[in-house]
Amino acid sequence: MEVILIAVIVLGAIAIILVCSIFGVGKKFAVKEDPRIGQVQEVLPGANCGGCGFPGCGGMAVACVKAADAGSLEGLNCPVGGADCMKKVADILGMEVAVAAPKAAFVRCNGTCENRPKVNVYDGVKSCRVANSTSMGETACAYGCLGCGDCEAACQFDAIKVNPATGIPEVDLQKCTACGACAKACPRSIIEIRTVSGEKKDAFVVECMNKDKGAAAMKVCANACIACKKCENACGSDAVHVVDNKAYINPDACVLCGLCYEACPRGTIASVSVKGIERKPKTKPTAKPAAKPVASGAAAKPAAVAKPTASAKEWKPIEIKWNAPLMPSQQILLAGPKDISNPVAPAKEAQFEPKRTDAPLPPSQMILLGLK
Repeated sequence: MEVILIAVIVLGAIAIILVCSIFGVGKKFAVKEDPRIGQVQEVLPGANCGGCGFPGCGGMAVACVKAADAGSLEGLNCPVGGADCMKKVADILGMEVAVAAPKAAFVRCNGTCENRPKVNVYDGVKSCRVANSTSMGETACAYGCLGCGDCEAACQFDAIKVNPATGIPEVDLQKCTACGACAKACPRSIIEIRTVSGEKKDAFVVECMNKDKGAAAMKVCANACIACKKCENACGSDAVHVVDNKAYINPDACVLCGLCYEACPRGTIASVSVKGIERKPKTKPTAKPAAKPVASGAAAKPAAVAKPTASAKEWKPIEIKWNAPLMPSQQILLAGPKDISNPVAPAKEAQFEPKRTDAPLPPSQMILLGLK
């Protein structure tokens, strides 16, 4: 019994010493956290989507406090909470935040099943990243959407879905928070986070990423950009430029005049807003008007009367007669087996009748023959 009591007393003493040591070390090396970090984190939406560029809302709160100590919150934005959330963060930190331009995700591809027909069947893992690394996809376009839905799986706000009829993702601009998760998931960088105008989120977007030349691009997709530069020439704000055989509209310079949209002959440029997507149909080449007769002098000359063309001669087949006897093998092929014990006599050998001439030879021929 005494041994047990001694053991309990010794263990209790050791435990008390360790607890006091840990408490003292914790007090001495304690890391003081700014209380503002917790306050900022409370007003953040808590989506932890990473659209702000930091690992979750906790990282965003720490970045906001550090930026406030540096004197500015410029460059920090919560795409989910928007301007209202950043205003609350600025009030907590005693700062002023500039209103950031609204942004949204846009799919820069309109290679639907109708515009970009399938040429093969992909029977691998249902993933855009795997399909892009192992094959070109199910179409002949190496730049278009693969349609496996990696962007849809990455979105936490149910703002993008792959349309089963077209095979192309469609973005709901009312739900889109421009977090950028879908753009990061796309292996071909087809989805772009672009600046939009106002609450309607109006924008003009070139829905093509094909870098091939016009003729090659048209073969793989009926909606492909052919780099004709008609949109670039029509734009008056220097917002449209053709680079790498495809047009691109700079959202920061675009004034939404719509001249590029009207000038595009391929219907590649789309007008996008919260209401939906509007696309201009492809323009068909118009027939050239007939030339008007030009009058010279006081009176116009009468038009020349075309001479009647002679009727073409009727074609008649030429009958060719061949009187040479058939070979036994030919007789068998034409009329079946026959008695070939008495074969047909062969045709007579052709003989040429010699002709002579007493005309004297010219000097050149005599020299060649050695007679002169």
